[in-house]
Amino acid sequence: MLVNLLPDFLEVLNSSDRVAAYHRYYDAHRHRLAAYWHNYVFDPDTAHFADVVRMAALADRSDLLAMLERTDVVALARSAEAQCAALLESDVDIDVMLMVGVGAANAGELVVAGRGIAFVCLEHFTGVQNHETQGLGLDPELIPMWLAHEMAHAVRYTSPRSRSEIRQVIEESDGYYSYWETGRGATLGEHVVNEGIAVEVSRLVSPGHAAWEYFGYARRQFARIRELESVVTRAILADFDGAALGLRLRYLSGGVSDEARAIDRTVVPERAGYFVGSRLVAPAIEMRGPAWAVRAGAHEIIDLSASSVATASA
Repeated sequence: MLVNLLPDFLEVLNSSDRVAAYHRYYDAHRHRLAAYWHNYVFDPDTAHFADVVRMAALADRSDLLAMLERTDVVALARSAEAQCAALLESDVDIDVMLMVGVGAANAGELVVAGRGIAFVCLEHFTGVQNHETQGLGLDPELIPMWLAHEMAHAVRYTSPRSRSEIRQVIEESDGYYSYWETGRGATLGEHVVNEGIAVEVSRLVSPGHAAWEYFGYARRQFARIRELESVVTRAILADFDGAALGLRLRYLSGGVSDEARAIDRTVVPERAGYFVGSRLVAPAIEMRGPAWAVRAGAHEIIDLSASSVATASA
């Protein structure tokens, strides 16, 4: 189901007191926005909340408004939603949420009270970098690609047929997704496979983009990760069954120190696990399809991929 928070946010921009209007907007959509803040920004119950709200409410949004005049973001979202539902043979309702965030992730996944959510933050898709909003300046044509990525996560986390470890952790947390708790409770292998599946689904739904865009990399970062593929892959496979937040941060997160990303005197590029995950899962997806893979256990996928590669090499 499409959940469009954009009209309510535009009311904030049109208010004579934007800061007060943002607080009303947040309160009206607290059950979703609080989960976004907890997972991608910080705890909204801290004193810093008011500072970030003020920044978000008062920032120059001319780039966003110009993009909305020339781009039908609702049509893009509905198309991506329909394609993903068909491709993944969806057996669960997912909310596809259009919103304006506070400069954190450009897109992400949530589970709130057992319901999966795939969201995009439109301040990042204006085509123009905006330092006031931390907008990345991504082309709005990338919105379907990122929604497909996040919808794959949401299906994997909530489908009744999913054998994902992350789904188990979410169920044990009363149906709520936490980046931090899933990082501690699910193995590195599950996280790497999870991201690899999402990348491959985004390729199928939104083909034709530059290779590095599917991973959220810059071109130079993509080249460096390809150079280090064998080193990073060996390290990930060695820790495949380990469950620790530090492993998730090392291979799948940005903003982590070089020291925390060092293996064998090599600093792993940020989020290198997305590329390795894509390479690891691609043979299994080709054999069994994305609807099977998005619900399969991590070892099921890796074992099938390995057997496919072995057969091809024989």
